[in-house]
Amino acid sequence: QVHVLESGGGLVRAGDSLTLSCAASGRGYSVLKMAWFRQAPGKDRELVARIFMSSGDTYYRDSVKGRFTISRDNAKNTVYLVLNDLRPDDTAVYYCKVSRVGGGTVDDFWGRGTQVTVSS
Repeated sequence: QVHVLESGGGLVRAGDSLTLSCAASGRGYSVLKMAWFRQAPGKDRELVARIFMSSGDTYYRDSVKGRFTISRDNAKNTVYLVLNDLRPDDTAVYYCKVSRVGGGTVDDFWGRGTQVTVSS
């Protein structure tokens, strides 16, 4: 079992910044990748950014490119998402997903989410 804990959300104004953290804990596993998703009220959950833990390769959805930065600390099995120049439409619950590899399969584990609210 992998436990996923997000932190760092809050209420900010448009143009402000936040840093989200996601820590994965457990034993006997290897983390393949970690990703941030978000879900706004009435909308589907969407992928925001993803990073592969070994290579550091990243992906960003178009609407956050140039504003959000994902990074990792392999020793801590932790990823960070820096959110700059926040906009009201960034308001959502942000979820972290950890993809674990083992036994020839990849299993996903989700955190409970952290709320980000951006006022205009």
